[in-house]
Amino acid sequence: MALVDLSKPGEKKKLIVAAGLGFGAILVLYWVLIGFDSRPSAPRTTTASASPQRPATNTQLPAPVVPPTQQVLDAARMAPIEYLVSSYSPPEAKRNIFAYYEPPVKAPETVSTPTPTATPTPPVLLASVSPSNVYARTADFKLEAAGDKFTPEMRIFVDGRELPTTYKGPQQLSTTIAASFIAAPGARQIVVRTPDNRLYSNELTVNIAAPPTPNYTYIGIISPQDRVTDTALVQDRANRNIMSVYRGDVIGGRFRVTSISEKELVVVDTSLKIKHVLPMTEGDRASGPLSRPTPRVDAEDDEP
Repeated sequence: MALVDLSKPGEKKKLIVAAGLGFGAILVLYWVLIGFDSRPSAPRTTTASASPQRPATNTQLPAPVVPPTQQVLDAARMAPIEYLVSSYSPPEAKRNIFAYYEPPVKAPETVSTPTPTATPTPPVLLASVSPSNVYARTADFKLEAAGDKFTPEMRIFVDGRELPTTYKGPQQLSTTIAASFIAAPGARQIVVRTPDNRLYSNELTVNIAAPPTPNYTYIGIISPQDRVTDTALVQDRANRNIMSVYRGDVIGGRFRVTSISEKELVVVDTSLKIKHVLPMTEGDRASGPLSRPTPRVDAEDDEP
């Protein structure tokens, strides 16, 4: 069965019209899908809607990051370092030979003298101490403190050391100073106060003087066979006279002979009861021979 009979004039026209319609349909479909304009299409604008839209999920996962191997790291450490020297060389600064450094002038410092603050008056008065002068190396002695506003709980302090104190009244206290406090010459600070320092007095001083020493030199000994009547030969340092003395004699009106030996002569101060040791020396024999000593000193005549 033949589809189209081209011998007929009407059939030929139908075929041409059908072919034109088909070509037009192809052009319309191309324009709808692709378009004839080469310019990029305008971006689409989206409007917010009440219901949230689910974002499109990207099913393609990123490629995993592979860390560099140890060989690559070692090779990177061995890479040479290129040091690029700068080609810039600034010109040398010009110098003025007549210019020199002048240090800044310092402003004179103003020394401010602080205003001395007045020493507060002690609430307790220490007027005097008795005795105020003693000799070193003497025995214990009693110290009397006179003043005002003394209380029974107040104590006498010597160089910061508390001593047992006897309260005799608001104006008088007393204590005993041990010989160890006056073993060496110097000054001792006396203050009266309570142990908690709530009440305190002003300070007074007790002067410790060096004791008098015998002005004699022990230069020899005459010892008989029985060693009972040993005779000591002493020389006066003032007049160079040589005298012979025995045990019990008082020389110079003050020092009693207590011991005679071949090494030393021991005398005791009759007033202060202080012992002095005179070692044996050669002495000064320029004044005369030892065979002509001065008469011995009589103990009974020299005692006060």
